Amino acid sequence: MNSRGRYLLVAGLVVIGLAVSVFAARFGDGAGQSASPVVGAAVPDLTLPDLDGDGSLNLADLSASHDVVVVNFFASWCLQCRNEHADLISTADAYHDRSVRFLGVAFQDDPARAIAFLDELGRGDSTQYLSDPGSRAAIEFGIFGVPETVFISGGRIVGKFLGETDALTLTGALERILTGQAIESRQVGEFRQSRPDRA
Repeated sequence: MNSRGRYLLVAGLVVIGLAVSVFAARFGDGAGQSASPVVGAAVPDLTLPDLDGDGSLNLADLSASHDVVVVNFFASWCLQCRNEHADLISTADAYHDRSVRFLGVAFQDDPARAIAFLDELGRGDSTQYLSDPGSRAAIEFGIFGVPETVFISGGRIVGKFLGETDALTLTGALERILTGQAIESRQVGEFRQSRPDRA
């Protein structure tokens, strides 16, 4: 092999090595995995107002009184949020008697539009809907876009799903958490990182 051929071979191997490194950094040890720096952190001591303005809820207090808290960040402008909404409601209702509480937090959304979204698609009886003034909760939970779903247990953030989820995926995660097993933080579906008017 001449020197030009060796050069092309080495250059090709370098490009392949870089591609593998980028893939590993993006997806972790397996496809769909995404390490989150907030996993393992204590649940933030935040009080968020009800979306309807009828009260408020402290996340740390709620976590102390339930085995698992599931916090789903959604927005009226998010198609994936619309797609997963019914599965979130059905899963919340199915786990209501097992000390699991679901919260829906409006992300970068006008409260009136978020309320209209819920009025159209329905509200779960086992889910409380909150607003996030100043995106405080989104910042504390390291939210990149919507939908994102955060799992809290024992006063700590134990997992995080990025993207559109479904009842089967949620059920699998909850069963693992309730039986003391770890869950992977990963991308489970597509999600949006900004509002359409900010894209």
